[in-house]
Amino acid sequence: MSSRKVVHDAGRFQVVEAEHELASGKTVRRQFVEHPGAVVILPVLDDGRVCLIRNFRIAVGKTLIEAPAGTREPNEPPIVTAERELLEETGYRAAKLTELPSFVMSPGILNERMWCYVATGLTPGEHAREEGEEIENLLVTADEALAMVQRGEIEDAKTIVTLLQWANMR
Repeated sequence: MSSRKVVHDAGRFQVVEAEHELASGKTVRRQFVEHPGAVVILPVLDDGRVCLIRNFRIAVGKTLIEAPAGTREPNEPPIVTAERELLEETGYRAAKLTELPSFVMSPGILNERMWCYVATGLTPGEHAREEGEEIENLLVTADEALAMVQRGEIEDAKTIVTLLQWANMR
């Protein structure tokens, strides 16, 4: 990028306008969302069930079935974010977090990278959901979670990617 300027600061993310010089020498201007990155966690219980969540999402106006996830704090290592978000959203603590390949969410408009983890050796406890979060745990078998993806009941991209990566690794 040749130059960049923040056109809107929304706290957790910024809208940036950047110029980029193409190989032809022509300069193009693009806007995108600059995001600190996030984590997605697939909690797997000892009996093989997975803990998904039902989470109301104002952007789409409905409750989605998702894997727990959350945005990184500034300079926070992704694994620390994963530990924090797992506890906040589900009440579980993990004895082990196994990292899966990370990915970018929507690189045409957003630079957000998602770090993926599988949480095992879970100990239940009290969740610490943020004010305004409308979340509830949903325990399903691994096969049912994958069937929910196939039936279109799980629409959330980070959850689909994480479930499919995990299924491929098993």
